[in-house]
Amino acid sequence: MARSARGLRAATGPRRGGDGYVLYLEQPQFKDASMLSRQRATIADLHHIPGRAELVNGYIVLMPPAGALPGNAAGEIFIGLRTYVRQRQVGHAISGNAAFIVNLPHRESFCPCAAYYVGPDPGMDFYIGAPRFAAEVRYIDDYGPMAKQERTVKRSDYFAAGTLVVWDVDLLDEDVVKVYRASDPTNPTIYRRGEIAEAEPAVPGWTMPVDDLFA
Repeated sequence: MARSARGLRAATGPRRGGDGYVLYLEQPQFKDASMLSRQRATIADLHHIPGRAELVNGYIVLMPPAGALPGNAAGEIFIGLRTYVRQRQVGHAISGNAAFIVNLPHRESFCPCAAYYVGPDPGMDFYIGAPRFAAEVRYIDDYGPMAKQERTVKRSDYFAAGTLVVWDVDLLDEDVVKVYRASDPTNPTIYRRGEIAEAEPAVPGWTMPVDDLFA
């Protein structure tokens, strides 16, 4: 069992397709199962979770570590964004272990694989508000009908929270980068190997060769 805030016990619950494992909080003092009440997880609890995680529907959703190809691809996106930020001196390039706190009815945080954020530097705390651009790189278990539905819902959450562009990066598909925009959320722009991907209007003027995702 992992330790969490307020002395509660954390236990892994059912699998959630490609999103990861649900973590729920129990009060351990009750022996009678009928008296057991699940407490809603909070941002404070999220601070005590090692690794990547998101707060969804009152649950902490643990996200698995990346494999070689998706991990490298996420790193290349971050490097490209960091170069852009250093040149433009605007915004923040965010790597894949940072949390963004949002205020949606069923979601309180995001943890994208890479992101571009414009706003105050929170120092040791989480970022407040959604990133302008989020990249979600598919992992080995991010396939199948359930995972597809979860990606669709998560993109809707991003756009509802204020994100302008979301990349769906699939290193196993010919259509490597699907660029979803809040202005047209159901009709992505597709980029394949040999082409140059972009994230307009979230990251103005920034581009990235799709081949770099396989470097």
